[in-house]
This record gives sequence, structure tokens and C-alpha cells, in this order.
Amino acid sequence: MKSHSPFLVVFGLMLRIGDPAWAAVEKPNVIIVYTDDQGSVDVNCYGSHDLVTPNMDRLAATGVRFTQMLAPSAICSSSRAGLMTGCFPARAGVPSNVSSEHGHAGMPTGELTIAELLKSNGYRTGHVGKWHLGYTEETMPNAQGFDHSFGHMGGCIDNYSHFFYWQGPNRHDLWEDGTEVWHDGEYFGDLMLDQVKRFVDSSKDGPFFLYWAINWPHYPLQGTSKWRERYRDLPSPRDKYATSVSTTDELIGQLLDHLEAAGLREKTLVIFQSDHGHSVEERTFFGGGSAGPYRGHKGTLFEGGLRVPSIVSLPGTLPEGEVREQLVTGCDWWPTIAELTGTEIPEGHPIDGSSIVEVIENADAVSPHERFYWQLGGNPDKAKWVVREGAWKLLGNASESVRPEGVPELTKEDRKLFLANLAEDIGETRNVADAHPDIVQRLLDYRKEYVADIQKSLAEEAADK
Repeated sequence: MKSHSPFLVVFGLMLRIGDPAWAAVEKPNVIIVYTDDQGSVDVNCYGSHDLVTPNMDRLAATGVRFTQMLAPSAICSSSRAGLMTGCFPARAGVPSNVSSEHGHAGMPTGELTIAELLKSNGYRTGHVGKWHLGYTEETMPNAQGFDHSFGHMGGCIDNYSHFFYWQGPNRHDLWEDGTEVWHDGEYFGDLMLDQVKRFVDSSKDGPFFLYWAINWPHYPLQGTSKWRERYRDLPSPRDKYATSVSTTDELIGQLLDHLEAAGLREKTLVIFQSDHGHSVEERTFFGGGSAGPYRGHKGTLFEGGLRVPSIVSLPGTLPEGEVREQLVTGCDWWPTIAELTGTEIPEGHPIDGSSIVEVIENADAVSPHERFYWQLGGNPDKAKWVVREGAWKLLGNASESVRPEGVPELTKEDRKLFLANLAEDIGETRNVADAHPDIVQRLLDYRKEYVADIQKSLAEEAADK
């Protein structure tokens, strides 16, 4: 059992004074659409002018768009662990990517997933798309709270053959409810959409929870021919990336159309978010996505790795067409969904996220986070890490390979400790650590306490096994 750390938010039975608007929808359905490697500004409503994203924009027009949503981590498995558990990924036992090979475990089974939590409140639960949180019977979706699961267990697949996209030996990776299934030659986007519609239709008497982890615009960049033609004049690799983004957007639009046709749109909370920033790996032609004014990308803890597009929508209940600038995180969705669905959280259950219902309701509400912590890697001494307090952000073991034009490369000293004031330097272009030694020390002290607390939680969890 995890300890009740002073850094954790500890929940019991949730009570809320008054009669908020969202309380009128009893047990709303919940859908999380989690895209993969989508850049910080790669949606029209986030400033992109060369992409076509009418359905992501449609969600923003009928919901609340966040400008300072920070992912739980800058890599795939860790981000998903933070989303699923509401905990720092390192505390949830997933400080880095888990294996994509069958037979390898992932996120510890003792973690309470959002699917397990909602099942306790009578929700039917479904997963479609990418998992990447474990590839054993005990750590695949059906054993982690999902009544139904369809998708790939590893990090990425070819969208036509459904074989793992990286190194050999060639490994097929497509599963339905724990059984390997074969759909050779069928486009994975079409397969996912069919599964999503069937799950919604079979669950429309509700309530239901659907986690749709769309594996795009993650490589391989295999968008449809319609969008390849649309973007043929864009330079490479932006053309391939854009094709994948708009194909994703079209899938989201078909989901929204289906909900509306079924009369479920105003009964369904839809959360859209990228898992982290864009990739600059060789497999994605060293780029294609954009972090806009932010420094960094996938795999880094600069803003370009963590700040992601994020929208929440429940038309007729939550605010519509509004923007929120407060600091919020992907770990916050766990307690937020619990509050919006009236789901009781087990007494004393500790998490690192906080409900952001008040932020969603009110543009003037304060962020629930006085400070927050990120750790990318299991060894605290070697891991990349960040302590954030207000506008101050201290990075340790920092790195990045692509930066905004005119920004100098990181020096050796920058890589050790990099202090930025985001209120004055949103692009993290200058290291001001030498000018603020008192702030550096305070954040280092916080970091030391976070590390000690996480290590204590992991040790206690191991002792309980």
C-alpha cells in the first residue's frame, strides 16, 4: 500500500457543496481520445495554419481548451501510466517505456486504473488502440479493468500488416480481449473506428468509459490517400506528419458524428489530448511535428516535450468555446473524471494528480498545483527530471536535439541544471540558474523530497507483494 505522502493528494468520499451544472448529467459516459506524438501546437485552434483539423477544433468550440496542459511524461508508456493511475509515472512503476515484446510485464497490477475505478461505479469499460503498458496476461488491458480491449500491446505497429514496426524478428501484434486476431491488409484506422462504434452501440444504455488510444501521428506515418493528396505540396517530413494528423482528425469527427446520431453527445464527456510532444526520431524522418514557440520535443522535459493539445467537452453542461491558461497535468484527469462521474475513490487512496473541475468551470480559478514533479528514467541520479513551482522550472540532466531558430545549443552546464522563468521566457531560451541560486536550491530541496518519497512508495509496494 502506498504511503500517505505530503506530496500526494489523498482522497476519501468526495463531497461537493452546491449544485454544479455538471451534476445534472447523472453518470455521464466518458471517452478519452489519446493521440500519440502530436506536437504542442499541431491543431488549428492551437495556432497551426498548414494543417486541417476541423474536428479537434469542433471539440474546442464545444468545450474547454487548455494552453498549459502538461503531459505526465515525455515518452509513451510513462505518459499512459500517469493518465491511467493519476500518479507520477515513476511512482506508478513506469518511469520509462516498457517492453513491446510479448511476455514482458509493464505497469504493476497493484495500481488502481481509471478503468477499475469507474467499473466500481457501474461503468462498462473499453480500450481501443495502443496499450504499451505491459504484454503479459496480468498486465494487458483486460486484467487492468477493461471489459473489452482491441489493439496492439507494443509501442507501434504497421497499420496494414499489424506487425511491430521496429526491430525483428517480425512480431504480429493485434489482440482482442487477450486473443491474437488477424486482419492482414485491413487499415488499422478503419478497424479501430469499427470497434469504437460497436462498443458505443453495445454500451449506449450506459454508463460507459472508452479509452481510445489512437496510435497517430506516431510513426509509421501512414495516413490515407485523401490526405496524402491534400498535403502533396508540403515539404518533407511535414507532409507525412500532416497526413497522419488529419487522418486522426477525421476519425475523431466520425466518433463525434456517431455519438450525435445515437443521441449520446450531450451525455458523453470527451477528453482529447496528446500523450506528449512530437517525435524527432529517425523513424519519423527526424521531425514533422511542431512545438511552436516552445523548446524541446518527445523524450525531453522542456515545454515542447510536455505541453500538449488538450480539450474537454460535455456540451450543454461544461463551458463551451472557452480557454484555460492554468497549469494542469495529465495526472489530473483521474480525479477529475472521478468527480465528474460521482465515483467514490477508495478511502485513503493516494495520487499525485488533483481534480481540475474548478478550473474547467471557472477561468479565474487557481491551478491546483503549487508545484509538480517529472522524472524520466528509473535511476534518480541519471534520470531527466523537472521541478515546477509557479513560473519557475528547474530541469536536471536536460537534453534536446531540436530547438526554435536562434536558440543556442545546451552547454555542459545547462545540461546539469537549467532554470527558466516561463512567465518571462516561454521558450526556455536562457538558463538563469546563476542569477537565482536561492530558487535553484529551493527546487533542488523539493526534488530531493520527491525522490525520497517515490522511492519509499516503491519499497513499500514491493514489500507488500
